[in-house]
Amino acid sequence: MAMNLQPAPPPAVDDELSLVVAAQAGDLSAFEQLMRRYEPKIFRLAQHMTGSEADAEDILQETFLKAFSKLDQFQRNSRFYTWLVRIAINESFMRLRKRRVNVVSLDQEIDTGEETVPRDVADWHPDPEQQYARSELQEILNRAIGSLALPYRMVFQLRDVEGLSTEETADLLQISVPAVKSRLLRARLQLREKLARYFRKDREGVPQ
Repeated sequence: MAMNLQPAPPPAVDDELSLVVAAQAGDLSAFEQLMRRYEPKIFRLAQHMTGSEADAEDILQETFLKAFSKLDQFQRNSRFYTWLVRIAINESFMRLRKRRVNVVSLDQEIDTGEETVPRDVADWHPDPEQQYARSELQEILNRAIGSLALPYRMVFQLRDVEGLSTEETADLLQISVPAVKSRLLRARLQLREKLARYFRKDREGVPQ
């Protein structure tokens, strides 16, 4: 009995390195997959850095345009996402400079006298009965993060939101590992104070 054998389809390219290799070889669809994978994270990073959705949209586009035009320069000695973050940070700083915003120096050291605190800032996982309040809680957290001074906000965003390591964060921001730890500590403490103050005020405003 004759059998109609069809060639097996090529395996899906789904891991970051394979996508990068394919994109560098000219596969546009591979680069589009990388874009879809990282667009939300890059947008969120840019929005937290600039405090503007419009600026974040522009930074997102510029980040991927530059990444595509310089794709042959990516040496694969770090994660592609880390490389994208570096581009997005540079674009964000350029946008902030154009606004003539007074930015605190990222080289300024902060002596807190401590090095570590618990990673959690708050538990943002409401049960089903709290779904209505979930968006409001997220907005409260976003405003609190946005109120941090830029050096603290950037370290908190990269470490606690994006999940980069202390070493990756230090490399991206061109600061020392101790400086990352100090700024992260200060950011966490400030966020806890801001959130505690907000919810204390909220409880005091509730009729008994």
